[in-house]
Amino acid sequence: MNYKVVTMKDRFFSGKFDPEKLETMLNSYASEGWQLKAVTTAEIPGFGNKREEIIFILERA
Repeated sequence: MNYKVVTMKDRFFSGKFDPEKLETMLNSYASEGWQLKAVTTAEIPGFGNKREEIIFILERA
């Protein structure tokens, strides 16, 4: 198995979450054989604040 981790910094999002971009990203990777296996969030520390990052884990044989 191979795994791919995609975050908001992926080329599809340009740093901003957009449901339409998410759909485009998932369909694009699906056409390459990737399947969405999990979605989670992580707190990313910053300068005086924290932000939540959405993380998508994809898998293919």
